[in-house]
Amino acid sequence: MLSYLLDFIIGLGIGFIAGLLGVGGGFLIVPTLVLLGEPIHLAIGTSLACITISALASAYTHLRRGAVLFKVVLIKEAFSVPFAIIGAYLSAITPERALRLIFAVLLLYLAYTLIRSRGKCHGESAGEVNYLRVPVVGILAGLTSGLLGISGGILNVPLFHTFVGIPMRYAVGTSSLSLFFTALAGTIGHYRLGQVDLHMALLLAPGLIVGAHYGARTVHRVEPSIIRRLFAVLLVIIALKMLL
Repeated sequence: MLSYLLDFIIGLGIGFIAGLLGVGGGFLIVPTLVLLGEPIHLAIGTSLACITISALASAYTHLRRGAVLFKVVLIKEAFSVPFAIIGAYLSAITPERALRLIFAVLLLYLAYTLIRSRGKCHGESAGEVNYLRVPVVGILAGLTSGLLGISGGILNVPLFHTFVGIPMRYAVGTSSLSLFFTALAGTIGHYRLGQVDLHMALLLAPGLIVGAHYGARTVHRVEPSIIRRLFAVLLVIIALKMLL
């Protein structure tokens, strides 16, 4: 009984963060699963299955509030998928240390832009969106996903917000739906390789669903500036982790 309660609490915490910030949560799920005894390759595949669950729960909540821009999702994913494949091939010929350094510098720069950003894109409505810049986000997120083996979601929100001009709440909601499709494709690939622990994913699922739902609801109850600062802190933490 205590084991099930622990799984629920773990899923609840990860799901809340994922729903609040519009990220996959893989940076939390993978090390947690490893600590629970999962081999690293199985942990990565299972993490993607968990991200699929949390992203869907989060996206559903944002969809009900009309905070998802479908056109952005379609354009972004059209570029993310092929460039994730390209990134996977490039990872075989690029030194890991160089990849980590480049990614860390990018995250630190995005954290800086989030803290310094001001202007109309912080309002409540979708406003003007620069759709011509969305493919760039798709390319960067896809390459990052393939090169580093992560969902790429950590780039979605800051780039949607500061580069494309999407208000913070819409950026989080749009990222959640985008992550669902990205993670689902990855989950299918890992499942075919026997690298998904469905039992563990199902144990974490209740907590992930509840946490992602309330995290997504919280986005619409707090000031966008607070979400920006929280995301900036998250970017700095992950950047430092990449450098260590």
